[in-house]
Amino acid sequence: MEGVACASFTSSASKSLSFSLSQSSIITLRQNYHNNTLKSKSPRKLVIRASSGSSSGSVVTLLDYGAGNVRSVRNAIRYLGYEIEDVRTPKDILNADRLIFPGVGAFASAMDVLTKTGMAEALCTHIENDRPFLGICLGLQLLFDSSEENGPVNGLGLIPGVVGRFNSLNGFRVPHIGWNALQIAKDSEILDDIGDRHVYFVHSYRGIRDFTDANGRYYSSLEVASEYFRSGADKISIGSDAVYAAEEYIKTKVKTGKSSLEQISKVYGNQAVVVSIDPRRVYVQGPNDVQFKTIRVPKPGPNGEEYAWYQCTVNGGREGRSIGAYELAKVVEELGAGEILLNCIDCDGQGKGFDIDLIKLISDAVSIPVIASSGAGAVEHFSEVFMKTNASAALAAGIFHRKEVPIQSVKAHLLKEGIEVRI
Repeated sequence: MEGVACASFTSSASKSLSFSLSQSSIITLRQNYHNNTLKSKSPRKLVIRASSGSSSGSVVTLLDYGAGNVRSVRNAIRYLGYEIEDVRTPKDILNADRLIFPGVGAFASAMDVLTKTGMAEALCTHIENDRPFLGICLGLQLLFDSSEENGPVNGLGLIPGVVGRFNSLNGFRVPHIGWNALQIAKDSEILDDIGDRHVYFVHSYRGIRDFTDANGRYYSSLEVASEYFRSGADKISIGSDAVYAAEEYIKTKVKTGKSSLEQISKVYGNQAVVVSIDPRRVYVQGPNDVQFKTIRVPKPGPNGEEYAWYQCTVNGGREGRSIGAYELAKVVEELGAGEILLNCIDCDGQGKGFDIDLIKLISDAVSIPVIASSGAGAVEHFSEVFMKTNASAALAAGIFHRKEVPIQSVKAHLLKEGIEVRI
């Protein structure tokens, strides 16, 4: 999907967010997740709060530890009329009048960087001295005692509690991605301009893999991903390499940690990794004809076949592999993928609707979000995919580029069908 403009719609019916707010921090919890996400310990004497007053000057110090997407933060700071001073040494943190710490990635990797550079101690001192501080995403989570992500892993210990993974057993998709309504549990000035609006966690897609440039220099997939994130991407997409990694894992039952999928998710977190699956339908006479997960098809195949499996492809769909879409989806979630972009070679460009059988098969098999792609040609196709499957989002491109279907008409139709969408 690299370089393709598109629009995606997320279904958020009955999936609203609940915000618990204080002067010091914002903890975002999905509805019904409160008991699973933040495990509070006994109160401590240390109180973390944001100073209400502002210090003099027009400089904001930005802590970029090397793995975060800071470009959008820089743009926002400059838009507000502030100059930016980057942290290069722990002393820069101690001298900062106001400090912003945006974080993207895995808890353990970020803590490792902060500790080895001496910035962890400086950061604690800055906050304990009641200096203005804004932690964004991981930049806030690191203030807690510890995290369950690839752990337990110790944090800075400034906020009592453990950062835990959302429980996906109740049917919610983890990571959470898409538009959602807010339920404000406690008034806070920081949400004065938000009101009843929806909030969206924006994500981008980029192809990613190892490569060697014209001068013979080798770049690992992790190095490539790092450049994408630092250039403004929130997510990267892995295609063929994910298939190869899954095949190897199925064969050996060993996580080597060397695949691009494993490496990137370990450093940046699974929410930063999207796996793009490109399957095609293969008809068979019965479920025992192949070793892969099959479905009973609503319409018989060309030779009267009553079953089919979905064969994964690589190299833009030109090469079929001996692994099914169901098996691939299960394995990539195990290896660290945080989201699946599910295409369909048979439906792509047909305009006859999404492959409901395929999308239901995959979205029921995994707990991470699944984006349905390929085949949309009418507004009804979008409501159908949300009503008949557990897809978290639906994507289309060509029908919008060619102006065959206005985006606004899709939104209006979804609202009419009772599917919450942002207008």
